Amino acid sequence: MDLRIFTEPQQGASYDTLLSVAKAAEDLEYGAFFRSDHYLKMGDADGLPGPTDAWITLAGIARETSRIRLGTLMSAATFRLPGVLAIQVAQVDQMSGGRVELGLGAGWYEEEHTAYGIPFPQARIGRLEEQLAIVTGLWGTALGETFDFDGAYYTLKDSPALPKPVQSRIPVLVGGGGPVRTPALAARFADEFNSAFQSVQDSAEQFGRVRAAVAEAGRKPSELVYSNALVACVGKDDAEVARRAEAIGRSVEDLRENGVAGTPDEAAEKIARYAAVGSQRIYLQILDLDDLDHLALIAERVRPQLG
Repeated sequence: MDLRIFTEPQQGASYDTLLSVAKAAEDLEYGAFFRSDHYLKMGDADGLPGPTDAWITLAGIARETSRIRLGTLMSAATFRLPGVLAIQVAQVDQMSGGRVELGLGAGWYEEEHTAYGIPFPQARIGRLEEQLAIVTGLWGTALGETFDFDGAYYTLKDSPALPKPVQSRIPVLVGGGGPVRTPALAARFADEFNSAFQSVQDSAEQFGRVRAAVAEAGRKPSELVYSNALVACVGKDDAEVARRAEAIGRSVEDLRENGVAGTPDEAAEKIARYAAVGSQRIYLQILDLDDLDHLALIAERVRPQLG
């Protein structure tokens, strides 16, 4: 089981805070540091000091780390034109020496678009499909050749398809709970399918739909990595679990039911339940970014139990 750290900076985090978490995650040998791609807080958080851009953040962290992989869950297709996104991600891949992964979603949070003057179109899944085709197409175009695309939403003509990433193929993550179109997009474009904040049963059902769509598309279902994103709240004892739950404004009961929470043994048992239905990777959503001891506890007491 690959454990990765997943952050939500729109809830309130500076670049320096994110860098500290990324460096701690690297030192503790987590598989990756990922962040959300949002520009507006959610819920009761104050969001201070304000939003940080996902790909600018990852560019900076790329230059200040050396081993840990870096990526987004998920970049919103509404935020960036696909050609611009392909350039940005390829450049960060160069800056990191080939450690970048792109999670790309349709975008869903209308209020953040309104707050910052970003158009929020209705036909977002269609745009996401074209963005996935364009981004992967640009990266996959051979040097010296050009890339064309004539879609309903985007048109590219005679693109030199530069720059090229360091990786021969930057891993692409697709996620979501849609029963038909989401599995179809994963089958066409994804290297990884992510089920975010879903129960074990719901994850098992969606993994099954994705595997079926992948097979129907002529690919082997084993070509994809299947993963989950879950909030983490682990303590060495019940008192520490309660303290960490209070710090993020959640109840222990809710966290135990819907996340990776409790003592290290309880957390390991919960992860094992996801592994049993095919999950190979867990993105641990860390909401208190000042609590680096939390990362250390999971690395030292939970990860060794996972095999």
